[in-house]
Amino acid sequence: MTDSALTRFERLSAQPFTASAGKVGFVGTWGSLKAVLDHRGLLNLLVRRDIKARYKDSALGVLWSLINPIVQLVVYYVVMGQILGAARGIENFAIYVFSGLTIYGLLAESLSGTTSSILANAGLVKKVYVPREVFPLASMGSALFTFSVQVVVLIAGCFLLEAPPISSGLLYFFPSVALIVLYATAMGILFSALNVYLRDVQYLVQILLTLSIWAAPIVYGWKMVHDVFRDYSLPGWLLEVYTNNPLTLAVLGFHRAFWTAGSNADYPDHLGLRMLVAFAVGLVVLWICQRVFARLQGNFAQEL
Repeated sequence: MTDSALTRFERLSAQPFTASAGKVGFVGTWGSLKAVLDHRGLLNLLVRRDIKARYKDSALGVLWSLINPIVQLVVYYVVMGQILGAARGIENFAIYVFSGLTIYGLLAESLSGTTSSILANAGLVKKVYVPREVFPLASMGSALFTFSVQVVVLIAGCFLLEAPPISSGLLYFFPSVALIVLYATAMGILFSALNVYLRDVQYLVQILLTLSIWAAPIVYGWKMVHDVFRDYSLPGWLLEVYTNNPLTLAVLGFHRAFWTAGSNADYPDHLGLRMLVAFAVGLVVLWICQRVFARLQGNFAQEL
């Protein structure tokens, strides 16, 4: 080793070690947010790439984003509504089901995409340094695009069925979407990091999504659940846990926005306040998930 190299080595060895993950706490979270904002151009490109790649070499293109929910609507309407008789207790059952499926679809697609986002972009992760959060956020942006198309179809369906959503309840659209985006982003960031180390996470998420469609009043009414708890004298706190589930609140908000046939008895008391509390809790959950992600991202390149 030459004298100059030895001198440089001694000078570097005297420098204190600095954690590459950045500062912890709210300072570290703010730094991560700033890094994402600095790379917003890349984030925009990744969202466009995901949308184009999804419909590449497809004859129907973006229409596929409509076919899946329409098929689901037909199946649930015919099987659950007509054959099993769920529609008998719910007026305008088609709008009721489709509105619930629309907001659930945003959760399902965003969680599926964000969970596998780091693995799907392994080449970029290993070769180029960018804030790792941009990958799950890009998947979220792609899911929001599909969701916006489905909302247009939902609104058109309401007018075709002569039940236009023209009421003050339409304002519930915004907190409903905000809740799903907040919790899906939080869980997606966490699951995307865990999926790098344990690939079974993406399959577990699919199972949870399959179960979650029954954990919210999408093909049945909230009032039905309330009546079951009352008739069987079940603990009231269990009903509160079910009702304050963010997915349940978002579905109820979407019903309030688009399903004009509902009455006050079809919704829990203080729905707006419940959504506000859930949103505040979601901010804390998002912060915790981001800090876990920041701790785990240091070894992404090696694991991939």
